[in-house]
Amino acid sequence: MLNIHNLSVSFGGEYLFEEISFRLNGGDRVGLIGKNGAGKSTLLKLLTKDMPLDSGIIAMEKDVKIGFLRQDIDFEQGRTVLEESYQAFEEIKKLERQLDDINHQLAERTDYESEGYNQLIIDLSDITHRYEILGGYNYQGDTEKVLLGLGFKRGDFEKKTDTFSGGWRMRIELAKLLLQDNDVLLLDEPTNHLDIESIIWLEQFLKNFNGAVVIVSHDKMFLDNVTNRTVEISLGRIYDYNKPYSQFLKLRGEIQEQQLNAQKNQEKEIQQAERLIEKFRAKSTKASMAQSLIKKLDKMERIEVDEDDNAVMNVRFPVSVTPGKIIAEIDDVSKSYGDNHVLDSIDLLVERDSKTAFVGQNGQGKSTLAKIIVGELDYEGHLKLGHNVQVGYFAQNQAEYLDGSKTVLDTMIDAANEKNRSKVRDILGSFLFRGDEVEKYVKVLSGGERNRLALAKMLLQPFNVLVMDEPTNHLDIKSKNVLKQALQNFEGTLILVSHDRDFLQGLTNKVYEFRDKRLKEYLGDIDYYLEQRKAEDFRAIEKKEKVVDKKNNSTNSYQDEKRSKSLKNKLSSVESKISQMEKEIAEIDHQLLMNYDETIAKPNFFDSYQKKKKELEQLMQRWEEITLELES
Repeated sequence: MLNIHNLSVSFGGEYLFEEISFRLNGGDRVGLIGKNGAGKSTLLKLLTKDMPLDSGIIAMEKDVKIGFLRQDIDFEQGRTVLEESYQAFEEIKKLERQLDDINHQLAERTDYESEGYNQLIIDLSDITHRYEILGGYNYQGDTEKVLLGLGFKRGDFEKKTDTFSGGWRMRIELAKLLLQDNDVLLLDEPTNHLDIESIIWLEQFLKNFNGAVVIVSHDKMFLDNVTNRTVEISLGRIYDYNKPYSQFLKLRGEIQEQQLNAQKNQEKEIQQAERLIEKFRAKSTKASMAQSLIKKLDKMERIEVDEDDNAVMNVRFPVSVTPGKIIAEIDDVSKSYGDNHVLDSIDLLVERDSKTAFVGQNGQGKSTLAKIIVGELDYEGHLKLGHNVQVGYFAQNQAEYLDGSKTVLDTMIDAANEKNRSKVRDILGSFLFRGDEVEKYVKVLSGGERNRLALAKMLLQPFNVLVMDEPTNHLDIKSKNVLKQALQNFEGTLILVSHDRDFLQGLTNKVYEFRDKRLKEYLGDIDYYLEQRKAEDFRAIEKKEKVVDKKNNSTNSYQDEKRSKSLKNKLSSVESKISQMEKEIAEIDHQLLMNYDETIAKPNFFDSYQKKKKELEQLMQRWEEITLELES
């Protein structure tokens, strides 16, 4: 499908990667990995020609269609979720407009014998046929399935896109991409804004996708479940293995060890040869032997060990002052967004030096309670912060608060005070912003680099309580490990919202599960919580919830079951009628095309034709009503 040969890209005279080559075939599901700033997102932009390359060739088969999930999206104001999602079907929507126009003309015109009228009938048949081939009768249902899979509810479909957060708008963009008929999918951090249920759905979708997929992600479990190949960008080179992420790491480690052993043996051989050369060089009788050894060394191909980019950030979260024993008292706190009740009469006591995890599905109130604690949201009830409490807050979309028109250095200087302004460059260096990198504009930084800058900026403010909402989004795997170590060493109070089990392990001593507007406390770490829930990970809990729901449904009253069965029978009957009506209309269209004069000469032909179309429309509406009733 795609052939990348000797591709090079540089910024400011420094190569991001140089003369890299690889091929992308149908069925490849590639995990594209590497540290923040290694060039992963840049490579995706090169493949879609969003940015020029310095040298090399990107060749692709004719008519290959590439879909790209960008991190930066821009929606047209005023569209609903469905209307925006339907933008995935550009040609189908164009054909719909043409069909509406033709049907409108046919209803108004009476010159049945004219050439123009005959041409309209021919156009109607041709366009209808094309519409059917493209899936015009199925695209609305397909759209709803994908939106539901990505976590939307039917009640969201008619809401305006600008009423949703950036994370939910990203889901709409992902839905559009999955609905398009693409041959190659390029997905940049697709799971950042998804809850576990939606991630499971996306995994299944990508496993069944017939084309090629390239995924930039720092979610190890997602990569292991979806990919069959790993491409790592490191120090300007790529390492390509037909293995998912965890197997790639193991294999690459083994290969590096073999290379290192071979290199050591070769080095011994070289040293031995050099000693013999020195020994024989001075003796005329052995001079030819010395020359032979020199030639042998010159021809020897030196073994190289694949290099790792081991540069990692150096993070330490200092405690400002020691607070009182009680950090926060939360009493009878409730929160609603309009008719959506998220938290109901929550009670919570946060004590000094506690390490707490907030877990649960998206929309259950984890981020809401975090924002209430840091004073970003109004609420009902009582919240009292303790003596000397200073809260540091890292929001889920923290990087979005950064000003793209400022440089990295200016961002930090503007946030600093008299006492810590002199330390700005040292702090930036510990977060891997060194040398000229501090002069980069924020708008050109990768998602992970922006997160690192947001973390660095946070250190300029004093705090003894740290509230972090999904801090690992966009961070590469090594940076996640460094952040985890820093939080383990943090001597203050920690509240952490996350769905990343690897990150949470060994980090907290108390877990609160958010579910059905309430909290449930587990006095232990994340492994203890999962043990109590009798699950290996969050995904298993998600699946378990579905099983429980099914069991609960099985205890419904006899009347409910009877009603459900009746609705299913009605739905089946309506679907059968729709199928029959579509066949009849298609047959009439065919007759018009083959023998127009004879067909329209039939008594009341047009009245009958329009009546069938209206019946089909009514049947489709009835189908939707029954489906909604059945789901509710």
